[in-house]
Amino acid sequence: MVASYFSVVTTFIAAHPHLAYAVVLLLALSESVPVIGVIVPGTAVILAIGALVPTGVVTLWPLLGAAVAGAILGDGLSFWAGHRYNQKILESWPINRHPGLVTRSEAFFARHGDKSVFIARFVPGVRAFIPLIAGALRMRVSRFYVANVLSALVWAPSHILPAVLVGSAFKQFGAAGEPLAILVILLIMSIWAAIHAVRLSLRYGIPLASAAMRRVRSWAAVRDSHFSRVVLDLLDPSRPDVRFLALLAVVLIGSAWLFFGILEDVVSGDPLVRADTAIYNALQDLRTAPGDAVMIAITELGDTFVVVAVTIAVLLWFAWNRAWRTSIFWLLAIAGASAINTVIKITLHRARPAELFYTNSSAFSFPSGHSTANTVLYGFLAFLIALGSRPAWRLPVAFSATFVALLIAFSRLYLGAHWLSDVTGGLAFGIAWIAVLGFTYLRKPAEPYGAIGLAIVGVTVAGLMGGLNVYWHHSSDTERYAFKPVVQTMTASDWWRNNWQRLPSYRIDMFGEIEEPMTVQWAGNLPAIQQDLLNKGWRMPAPWTATNALGWLAAKAGSAELPVVPRLASGRLPSLILVLPDGKMPEAARFVMRLWASDFELSGASSPNVWIGSVVEEHLDRPISLITISETRPDANAPRNLLLGASRSERLVARTGSAESTGWDGRILLLDDHSP
Repeated sequence: MVASYFSVVTTFIAAHPHLAYAVVLLLALSESVPVIGVIVPGTAVILAIGALVPTGVVTLWPLLGAAVAGAILGDGLSFWAGHRYNQKILESWPINRHPGLVTRSEAFFARHGDKSVFIARFVPGVRAFIPLIAGALRMRVSRFYVANVLSALVWAPSHILPAVLVGSAFKQFGAAGEPLAILVILLIMSIWAAIHAVRLSLRYGIPLASAAMRRVRSWAAVRDSHFSRVVLDLLDPSRPDVRFLALLAVVLIGSAWLFFGILEDVVSGDPLVRADTAIYNALQDLRTAPGDAVMIAITELGDTFVVVAVTIAVLLWFAWNRAWRTSIFWLLAIAGASAINTVIKITLHRARPAELFYTNSSAFSFPSGHSTANTVLYGFLAFLIALGSRPAWRLPVAFSATFVALLIAFSRLYLGAHWLSDVTGGLAFGIAWIAVLGFTYLRKPAEPYGAIGLAIVGVTVAGLMGGLNVYWHHSSDTERYAFKPVVQTMTASDWWRNNWQRLPSYRIDMFGEIEEPMTVQWAGNLPAIQQDLLNKGWRMPAPWTATNALGWLAAKAGSAELPVVPRLASGRLPSLILVLPDGKMPEAARFVMRLWASDFELSGASSPNVWIGSVVEEHLDRPISLITISETRPDANAPRNLLLGASRSERLVARTGSAESTGWDGRILLLDDHSP
């Protein structure tokens, strides 16, 4: 599914490269605009487009020219605004909502002077504010534009050329290059999202947690009990680690809420669990031999052998430094998390996505043992290292541990060893467990245990033992994790008689939500099915081109002229989409049929595929005569019946125990193209 979307996007860009250049220009411009430049991930998109140069989709020199022009225009626009409105613009909305960035930028400009315009081009955060401040402080226009143009001429190649080299490297993998590139993009996006989530939590969560802690302290101050005295001691504002405690409170509340929410979904089968299949199918589409080799090596770095080795090495380090209390907490962290994880697995008995020859409690899926154990291992190790280090080192240590844990968790998803809810639940539980232990550990002053030596021991043992584990088990694990598509078979007569009920009744979208009913099942060759419907008046939908896409903004576009949104079913794109204008009002309504591949095949049939689909009526509404909005009508019966007579054999059947719902009578149309 992801690979299909990527192909559609690259095909669209190849057909309209001028749009790609325009996007690069606008993104380069936006990165120099205050506030917008901080929010818009312009650099990431420019790098992604630059990586397409070796494929011939876009050309290097126009891309460089667009990036340079956008960078110059963006800085120039920002400088003009500062020069025109002086200091007033720094006090206006929305710039006044970011006083920290404004202060940092002013200090940056004061420290570097006119050179700051050139330097800031390569510094995140202040980049979007320096030209504005330069204008407000009346920097000479000639000096500004010299720095502006020179910095743009350096910035554009320094970003785009490395992306071109990366694209060339992926091209060497041939057919595997595209899935590998998508995999890297997904990893980068996941890590970027995690980092920004942490930053937002710290920005808004710590003030809220501090306020809550003050209220709890006020509550405890008027009570005389052992518990209240413990609370007062723990939340004493004179303690040097009180902000650390506030951070732990935010982490504990957020991770515990996430874990119990996922647990509830797993038990009740809510949308997150239904989305698991969609995510699983999407990632399995990206499986390639090089990608498997990398992801298997990453998952091996998180195996039990490595976790135990690092646990013992760190424990010996604490014993060497006579940090007995810390060693107890370290053992409790790893052993306690593993024990609770095992109990939950045995209690829920949730099956893994595929058979991977795990035994005992490891055969069960929720929560992911790899995610839990490695989150606690590296997370609590980072907690102890950060506690004994200078404040400036704490954030890099935390991000490093987060990166390792996320990488191992993602490898479990990619290899099909766990569902998304398993991995997310394991991460959330591990973080919550670290926060609980951290609260308890901070009740007393930390023992001296040598944070730098602890970091060296942990990283060294993890690298050595991880490398040995990869060396010893990579061949056998390659066979264990080999992608084995799950295709269920049945005879044509069994499908026709009753086994059609094994296919899903409703379409499940990417977020696990139940959408329209699947009212059609069709057995046969897809091109033949397509031709049968074309002969009966159905049409191929308009392709997604720039002109056709703009038709949604036109008031007079007919239903046949508008492209169709390719909806997902359990993570899969439709294999066939056809449209039929409504004969009564062709300008205002149309019928859309979508067919998706199923997980079933007919044994012994010349065309073994079984397709599952929906037919819906889309009503086109134009509320303000400037935009077209598509609304799907709830009636599923009349659109389904349009396919009657479309195949050599047909049968209208009702599911066992099905009850009529609003808009659907519970019946499914079976169409068999095999019969003579």
